[in-house]
Amino acid sequence: MKTNYQVAIVGSTGLVGRTVLKVLEEKNFKNCTYTLFSSKKSAGSKIVFMGQNYIIQELTESSFNFKFDYAIFCAGGAVSEKFIPIAVESGCTVIDNSSFYRMKSDVPLVVPEVNPEKILDNKGIIANPNCSTIQAVVALKPLDQKYHIKRVVYSTYQAVSGAGKAGIEDLENGFKNIAPKKFPHPIFNNCLPHIDTFLDDGYTKEEYKMINETRKILNKPYLPVTATCVRVPVKNCHSESINVEFKNNFDLYEVKMLLQNSPGIILVDDIEKNYYPLASKADGSDDVFVGRIRRDYSVPYGINFWVVSDNLRKGAASNAVQILEKLIY
Repeated sequence: MKTNYQVAIVGSTGLVGRTVLKVLEEKNFKNCTYTLFSSKKSAGSKIVFMGQNYIIQELTESSFNFKFDYAIFCAGGAVSEKFIPIAVESGCTVIDNSSFYRMKSDVPLVVPEVNPEKILDNKGIIANPNCSTIQAVVALKPLDQKYHIKRVVYSTYQAVSGAGKAGIEDLENGFKNIAPKKFPHPIFNNCLPHIDTFLDDGYTKEEYKMINETRKILNKPYLPVTATCVRVPVKNCHSESINVEFKNNFDLYEVKMLLQNSPGIILVDDIEKNYYPLASKADGSDDVFVGRIRRDYSVPYGINFWVVSDNLRKGAASNAVQILEKLIY
């Protein structure tokens, strides 16, 4: 094993990029030499990282003339489309946070608790799933292995940080009665059933991301999945109501124990004590919190549960760093 790896962080000044740096510091990834990239607008600025001062470099077509071992891209689909082929051509393995490569048939879409075997089965690109999908499949995987999922219905309650700095600013400005710039309507005092753009059939791109990515990650290409994705006036951490119909019967206590003992999950389920997952408690954590577990009596083998996770961490940055960790170690 190498003692030092060259690692590029692209989009290092954005919300996800800064969270990647924070997670790398927490995990003490010191056997790497880092180069931090951003757009021309942020180039030249300084960041203290791993106890050192870093000057942000502008990402250009010649940036990957330097031989990087790995890169984490946190800069959006257009940047990924243009620069990732250049990085891969230079011999770099890329972990991409954008949606651009997720549904490419030859690109693994990875959540380490769910399908870690896919990490090494790459051709230079590993895709990080959508934030709302990641936390859902962490909970769904052990249930599918045990009871075999027949159908999934998602209803999401997604924080404004999922829309970046502009989303947070819209929420903060709403307190001051300032008109929104990111969202089509004020998010303050509102729930907006509109994340990403609408398609001809009335679904949004976000909803199709959850549908298609769930199928790919669970390796169930024909699994019936539907979703309604909603932006809510919460700064950080996505919440989800998930309804699942199984092919097999289940014992409710057994389900809870199965989830409690599955990697990456914290069971928060004691209604007598009003103990259930909350966004305010999940903030800053890399775990997926699951609770409100109960039977759905409208179908033979149905279940409802509530899932909460930090969308900037497990939903993006931490998942990418976990993949990097698997590649290096």
